[in-house]
Amino acid sequence: MKLLDLKKEGINLQENIPLSRYTFTKTGGDAEYLSFPKNLDELKRLVKAAKDENIALTIIGNASNLIIRDGGITGLVIILTAMNEISVDGNIVTAYAGAKIIDTAFTAANHGLSGMEFAAGIPGSIGGAIFMNAGAYGGETQEVVDQVTVLTRDGELKTYSNSEMNFSYRHSKVQDTGDIVVKASFKLKKGNKSQILDEMHYLNALRRFKQPLEYPSCGSVFKRPKGHFVGPMIIKAGLQGKQIGGAQDSTKHAGFIVNKGGATATDYLDLIHLIQKVIKEKYNIDLHTEVRIIGNK
Repeated sequence: MKLLDLKKEGINLQENIPLSRYTFTKTGGDAEYLSFPKNLDELKRLVKAAKDENIALTIIGNASNLIIRDGGITGLVIILTAMNEISVDGNIVTAYAGAKIIDTAFTAANHGLSGMEFAAGIPGSIGGAIFMNAGAYGGETQEVVDQVTVLTRDGELKTYSNSEMNFSYRHSKVQDTGDIVVKASFKLKKGNKSQILDEMHYLNALRRFKQPLEYPSCGSVFKRPKGHFVGPMIIKAGLQGKQIGGAQDSTKHAGFIVNKGGATATDYLDLIHLIQKVIKEKYNIDLHTEVRIIGNK
């Protein structure tokens, strides 16, 4: 099976498309090939075609905690946002990889199910949340996951239990295996719908107050070092507000880097490297990125 043959068969396949259209930073180079599969069958066929032709394969979710370098991505890029079905069965909520975690959390809330309140303001997809064990306001994805269905690069479907996912801080098994998250189910608890929604609206208001949502950004850039908070270190180091090109360390939340206008991925990366260098010099602490960085230089 050849990749371009799938286009003739009705699968959405585009060539040389700017990925800046899809990233939350509004930066990033072109995808050589880009597809938005609508279902598991299309995803399987795309993965098989890429393997048959030995074409590099990159999977992207909602591109909210992602920097794609200005050189773009060679091979096939699959964005899973069209695979976004969410269903509820008792206290189990199941969502496909492209569903937004916000939508999944509100679906749970509207069914009187508690446990996903922490995710009310996380802009990523379910696949991305599983991939990086996304968390906010004291909660993490791993706390509510029941099981995860993945597609291997060889086209095999597998289902993993929570314990088999090897979750840790901003990490899961699929980062090591390269498996593609297809869907995940979440085991939640019955609760009071209005109380659950009140908590979610409160957390969203807190997020709007604290985070620079008025500008494009990739969310929280750095992982939290044990025993330290990143934002205060950046402020004390005199780096809050520092700008390289169109990328600025946010004056509202020092842990975020925003696109003030016309930023490139290189601007983002140069600013990240500067912050890492200064924090290492001042505090002897290595800052590691939470944001995923991919693509050609």
